Amino acid sequence: MANHRTLRRSLVVTVFVAFSLLLFSLGAFAFHDFSDVDSAAFYHDDVNWLKEMGITLGCGGTLFCPNDPVTRGQMAAFLHRASRVHETPGFSLSIVDTGFLGQYTATTIGVDGRPLISYYDVTNGDLKVAHCVDLACSAATLTTLDSAGDVGQWTSVAIGADGMGIISYLDATNFDLKVAHCSNLACTAATLATVDSLGAVGQFTSITIGTDGLGLISYIDGSNYDLKVAHCSNAACTAATGATLDSAGDVGSYTSITIGGDGLGLISYFDLTNIDLKVAHCSNTACSAATPAIVDSTGGLYTSITIGTDGLGLISYYASGSGDLKVAHCSDAACSAATPTTLDSTGNVGLYTSITIGADGLGLVSYFDGTNGNLKVAHCGNTACSGATLTTLDGAGLVGFYTSITIGADGLGLISYYDDSNGLKVAHCSNNFCLPYHRSR
Repeated sequence: MANHRTLRRSLVVTVFVAFSLLLFSLGAFAFHDFSDVDSAAFYHDDVNWLKEMGITLGCGGTLFCPNDPVTRGQMAAFLHRASRVHETPGFSLSIVDTGFLGQYTATTIGVDGRPLISYYDVTNGDLKVAHCVDLACSAATLTTLDSAGDVGQWTSVAIGADGMGIISYLDATNFDLKVAHCSNLACTAATLATVDSLGAVGQFTSITIGTDGLGLISYIDGSNYDLKVAHCSNAACTAATGATLDSAGDVGSYTSITIGGDGLGLISYFDLTNIDLKVAHCSNTACSAATPAIVDSTGGLYTSITIGTDGLGLISYYASGSGDLKVAHCSDAACSAATPTTLDSTGNVGLYTSITIGADGLGLVSYFDGTNGNLKVAHCGNTACSGATLTTLDGAGLVGFYTSITIGADGLGLISYYDDSNGLKVAHCSNNFCLPYHRSR
């Protein structure tokens, strides 16, 4: 009588992935999808890779049932699904504007579905904007918006309630905070306004649109080393009301602002005096006052904040003491506390971070690898981003400064950044993970 052995599901998926290695170059995944698959199990990453490929969907809900036997029918289904898997390029790179320009980039998606990028022209000291011709930003219409002095550093862009782009930036000639309100969707012209000129102000700007439909801008008061905010008085932000939110030491550099799940402003920033990452939670829509909190004491440069699908803040930043890329997942709407996680510690990494939430509901972080001079991206493995898949997107020369990431109308990541040899560049992801090669069906 023949001796029959029963194959367990855990063994079958490992065999499948081993076979796939002959065909594909797998990324370093850090998923946590199945509740009954221990993260220490030898088949953990294999199971979740096959789930992402659509080869196995588990045995119901969040379960995989790793010790259950595999029937001939299930094996046939696995083989058929695997036969439809192939690799496609994970991203495309485009040079959008050439020359000594592209620093201080910021990107968003307009109501026409096309990316809109603000940036600084170093040669001429101008504020420029690029309106992309397609979703991947393979080319763009380029416009100089402000050339009155040395203007355009520390840009930040958002789409206003009127559907027009609105850009905050520094006037370095006068050390003022300025705003450009686009006159059309392509932003080929704009209305310019100085909204704060009290001292040396306007560095480290970040703009968002509040629940009242008006712009809210965070920045540093360089004369007093305070964190400030400006609440626009109208859609074009031709005037604004300013407020000092934190003055406890040298605070307010590397600001990033978003609107929290409670409808109030949430600002991440760096406390240089104590080398802390801090967050200020606005007390009202105009953010005339705020409650500051320390969320990490290991450094917090190049901060970027977004709101996760759980309604809580998620912050990417550079830990200067260790030279690592970190994220902090807020514990509540006010971010009075947070759980920090190191995502990348291979070399000096994590400068110029930018974070957004992908179409899959997970965080996507762009950043600069200072050791190798590369643009990298981290795709979070869960809502809290306690682990991530790391990928180098561009390593052709010294690239990856001043990154800014958003999600395009196609649901895919789009990153603007500075290439030291070429100027303003854009990386367009073709999958949620932004992996160099993606197995798709």
